[in-house]
Amino acid sequence: MLNLETQNGALERSTFQSKLFGIKINIVPLGIYLFMLVCMFLAVNRGLMPSGLIGGMTLLALYGYACAELGGRIPLLKYVGGTVIMATFLPSYLVYVDLIPKLAVTSIVTFMKTTNFLYVYIACLVVGSICSMNRYVLVKAFLKMFVPLVIGTIVAMAVGTLAGVLLGIGWYHTFFFIVIPILAGGVGEGALPLSMGYSSIMGTEQDAIFASVLPCVMLGSLLAIVISGGLNMLGQKHPEYTGNGNLLKTGDDEVLKAAAIAEEEKKKIPIDNTKMLNVALFAFSLFIGGTWVDSVIGLPAPIVMLVTAVCLKAAGLVPDYVDQGAHALFRFIVLFTPPLLLGVGVAMTPWKNVVAVFTNPAYLVIIFITVASLIATAWFISQKLNMNPVEAAMVVACHSGQGGTGDVAILTAGKRLELMPFAQVSTRLGGVANVTMAIALMRILAGN
Repeated sequence: MLNLETQNGALERSTFQSKLFGIKINIVPLGIYLFMLVCMFLAVNRGLMPSGLIGGMTLLALYGYACAELGGRIPLLKYVGGTVIMATFLPSYLVYVDLIPKLAVTSIVTFMKTTNFLYVYIACLVVGSICSMNRYVLVKAFLKMFVPLVIGTIVAMAVGTLAGVLLGIGWYHTFFFIVIPILAGGVGEGALPLSMGYSSIMGTEQDAIFASVLPCVMLGSLLAIVISGGLNMLGQKHPEYTGNGNLLKTGDDEVLKAAAIAEEEKKKIPIDNTKMLNVALFAFSLFIGGTWVDSVIGLPAPIVMLVTAVCLKAAGLVPDYVDQGAHALFRFIVLFTPPLLLGVGVAMTPWKNVVAVFTNPAYLVIIFITVASLIATAWFISQKLNMNPVEAAMVVACHSGQGGTGDVAILTAGKRLELMPFAQVSTRLGGVANVTMAIALMRILAGN
């Protein structure tokens, strides 16, 4: 009898534990999340919340993963990058209406301003993503997408900037602060290094710049998702315009897809902590080298790091050891995206700036014209290059998305996830080129 009661008690405890740790808030088990919440409440209530690494990261994780979980559960929003949107903009609003304790806000702001966590994230994300790409996909996909991507980008820049001039905003502000952010390749690899570069040239705080360009990135990506869904419907009604996932009407799409499958197989390889650490040191060294280049020619360190990583990978100078470690590093650092976006929303995204963009009809018109002209140009150019216009337009649409998250959302809406290797090249390399060009041009115009 006693043995049976013991077994029942053990079973109940096991069931309770499975529920407590089987349910997750984004990636954090509910049991750990509740423990974090209690500890934070006790510390904040007594005014004891640390403002350094421990306190800052705990607060970022506590709020960030909750916002991301909420964004991933809201109907419709979850299909258009809801996790990114909620993790960034909801915290900004909560600060604005004083729903986050002042001490917690102070700890988060201090952490973001003093620890350089943002630079660590960007260095690991950029080097990890670029160096882990399949070189064949990087080179071949870029060559195939070069013409529609470049022509589409030029047309989008010209038409979008012209729209800004006609609406009275002015070409300078339209080009640098509306059009370029849309075409920068997302948030981590686009808007963040872009705002850093602008800040160093203009001698102003990065916060306000980032807050003004981020809504443009989000709205551009949202529009690309909607258009991609429309392209899928168009392909269903007019089969002559689609290859049902094949970019080229003839060619080596299958070879590129096989390379993409090989990339997916990397995810099954156990993470080697030693390799990952060494690649992180390599990324930090690239960033430090970029600061030296910045002092010599004035090109911001994140951009130098981006360009160097792309050149090394394209030239075949990245050994397998770094490739494997880079993939592990990328998988690891991506886990910190919701906390980082929370920190960005609290410390760098004033809610008034966000509202000013979302409620400005001129901005909305410019964003629509920029994205629509980008995709329409790719549609027409692709037909001259033996490409399927539906697929080509979707791939180029990813150029105006929220980085990797945007690529997934855009291609999911268009039911063409097999185009991911092309989308990655469109987003990453296209974004790198535009960010580098914009910062260099601004520096020339500023006379620095």
